[in-house]
Amino acid sequence: MPIDPYAAVALFALLALCLAILAAVAVSITAILRAHRSDVVAVVRALPDLAATLMRWRRRR
Repeated sequence: MPIDPYAAVALFALLALCLAILAAVAVSITAILRAHRSDVVAVVRALPDLAATLMRWRRRR
């Protein structure tokens, strides 16, 4: 039974998305492991401020 061309494109897009997510996770983990501890702590402490800023920006739109 042949595969539908649209199904093949959808499957390829899904696989590409999964590969992109895995690559992003690998890069993020590598960056965290290579970073100095104080840098990681500073980023984690800044996350609530970043989230609040993004929420305010989203409300204004």
